[in-house]
Amino acid sequence: MMEPEYIRDYVMYMAIFGMFSFTWFGWAQENPRKSWRIYIGIASGVALILCLTGVYLSVKNWSSATVLSDGQNFTNYLIVFYAEFFIAGVGAFLLSRLNKKNYVAPWISFIVGTHFFWLADIFKDPSLHILAVLMIGIALISPWLAKKLNVANSAITGIGSGVVLFCFSILGLIRYLLV
Repeated sequence: MMEPEYIRDYVMYMAIFGMFSFTWFGWAQENPRKSWRIYIGIASGVALILCLTGVYLSVKNWSSATVLSDGQNFTNYLIVFYAEFFIAGVGAFLLSRLNKKNYVAPWISFIVGTHFFWLADIFKDPSLHILAVLMIGIALISPWLAKKLNVANSAITGIGSGVVLFCFSILGLIRYLLV
């Protein structure tokens, strides 16, 4: 678990994980069951509120320490972030060119999940290993489950990733409140 002096990282978890939860719930709207839409929409709205609360608390605690204050940690973070972005983008492009667009969401979830293994070391937060495993698991199971439920892969991947990231956003809030 991160040190309490890294309170800004906890509220940034709220903001970032809340934002990406909102984003994944949005992607889940591609082709879910009709009866799911209202719940996905509500989850998306709640995730956005959590994100904005995290943004507010981040600004309020901006002068607090962060793991990324260490120059090497920040450099490593940027390397992981840009590598993830590049690999995800190339994979999404190739899947689109191969007419496998339905696999783009699981691919992105897989790459995002993988990058949390490295971020766990950078942020000194072993809970990010759990997030990594969950995101990768969602990526692997979503095509099978989507086919079984007759929905787009993005519906299952988006709901699963949205829920997991929402939970980690809440975890950031809990950690902040406990400091």
